[in-house]
Amino acid sequence: MKAGEKDLVGALRLVASELQKDAKEGDGDELAVLRRERKRRLEAKAQFELGNRPDLAAREAAEAELIARYLPADLDDEQLQQIVADAIAQAGATTPKDIGPVMKIVMQRAGGLVDGKRASAAVRTALGA
Repeated sequence: MKAGEKDLVGALRLVASELQKDAKEGDGDELAVLRRERKRRLEAKAQFELGNRPDLAAREAAEAELIARYLPADLDDEQLQQIVADAIAQAGATTPKDIGPVMKIVMQRAGGLVDGKRASAAVRTALGA
């Protein structure tokens, strides 16, 4: 606040508010809140870009980047592939129809360290979908 970074302060206040709301609801998963808020910013950025509003898109991108600073690093591709292979073996999956049970295992093992879309793509590739 003293540095005069109004955008930074605003973004941090919004995230703090969401964290407090989540704590009141009893979920208590801070990483999930941060990921959700980052995802919202990225989706808003995409919408602003489609609406030809680069100024607002830049603000949303900056907020998403700020939130990303507080998140742990995502799993690298090699780690994700190992988790997917283990999950496929555990679920006994052989066809693309088995994506659901495999995804459940992958998301549990990843512990929130991978985006659902990225995990889904890895599972689909491994199952040949």
